[in-house]
Amino acid sequence: MTAALVAEDVRKSYGDVTALDGVSLAIEPGEVFGLVGPNGAGKTTLVRALTGTTEVDGEVSVLGSAPTAVEKSKIGLLPQSFSPAGRLTARELIRQYAGLYDSARDPDAVLADVGIEGDTAEQWYETLSGGQQRRVCVAIALVNDPDVLFLDEPTTGIDPAGRRALWELLEGLSSGGTTVLLTSHSMAEVERLSDRVGFLCDGRLAARGPPHELVATHGGESRLLFETDAAAAPATADLDYDVSARNGHLVVEGVGPRDIGDVVAAFESRGVDFESLTWKQPDLEDVYLELTGESFEVMGE
Repeated sequence: MTAALVAEDVRKSYGDVTALDGVSLAIEPGEVFGLVGPNGAGKTTLVRALTGTTEVDGEVSVLGSAPTAVEKSKIGLLPQSFSPAGRLTARELIRQYAGLYDSARDPDAVLADVGIEGDTAEQWYETLSGGQQRRVCVAIALVNDPDVLFLDEPTTGIDPAGRRALWELLEGLSSGGTTVLLTSHSMAEVERLSDRVGFLCDGRLAARGPPHELVATHGGESRLLFETDAAAAPATADLDYDVSARNGHLVVEGVGPRDIGDVVAAFESRGVDFESLTWKQPDLEDVYLELTGESFEVMGE
């Protein structure tokens, strides 16, 4: 099976700044690939390379051809910043974009898919809420029924219920064979949707793989978080656990569920007061921290 998206040793520099430094990946048809990394890591440059909007050194292909040679109706693109005409209704906008293609989906059906129906579809775009506007933008990216879909922060500003509905829509598209390259600042979104995740840092892919494999390899151990004064840390120095102060918490590493009671009793015996405690298993956010050295920046919540 030919990969839907391919990058081979892709490099790109802007003056003295290296945006991409030998990135290689292959994304299969129907796969959702989550691309995450700090601001300035090269995510936007890689998407531009794959969509043919910037020249790079190395080889890139989309559906087996150079990006600029692919029929435009096969590609859907939702950039993070997108401002369609404000004085058109949601329905008028979708009809306008549908008219750009020889064959497009029914505009009303696409709007219904993203939760824009009834009177809302007759409102000017500029009068819609931020979340509703983002839904319309998703609909614009889907109206041509693309084979490959590039999504940059697709659910920014959308309420939790609407976000879950869009996740289900995207999962359905993937099951139907649509290939999705997703960039997002919602780690829950990346973990929920992605078959594989690539961590881009300083222009290089630091790791890639299924979320559960990345967590197992890079996520570390389960931990117990005590909300307390970091000044209490010295009182726990003799515990048989690694204890550190972090963001208003004392973090105890390597605590399994059967150990929670023992750790709590040890804290109490040492006079450590705490407001709350949380047992946390490793997840993709921990992988991000391990690979980039930075806390994950949550945006659009």
